[in-house]
Amino acid sequence: MACRISELVLGCRNPEVLAKFWCEVLDFVVLGREDDGTVEIGPREGFGGPQPTIILSRRDEPEKGKSRLHIDVNATDCSQEAELERLLALGARPADIGQTGKESWFVLADPEGNEFCLLRTRLDPL
Repeated sequence: MACRISELVLGCRNPEVLAKFWCEVLDFVVLGREDDGTVEIGPREGFGGPQPTIILSRRDEPEKGKSRLHIDVNATDCSQEAELERLLALGARPADIGQTGKESWFVLADPEGNEFCLLRTRLDPL
């Protein structure tokens, strides 16, 4: 037996802003909203498919210290450079975590500063 990742939960100050950003980045849709401001986004087929959903949970204060988990993304229909331009246009910004400049990936931050990486390899869309 084994487990599978079904959801990723990200605490944030403004779930709606991050839902809009990550839906654009991942071609996800909003799957649901809770009364407490929590927003669930995911692939159009919804929960339980080949990709996990993302729960954006409202937090008034960010977690203390650096997050120990980050998301890596890959372009599916364009070059890494073209995808980088697209992500920056959506509101991502470069993040400096001590890179040398020789890495094959780009470190970025979402609108709330959560770091994620754009990897070089292009993946087939699901």
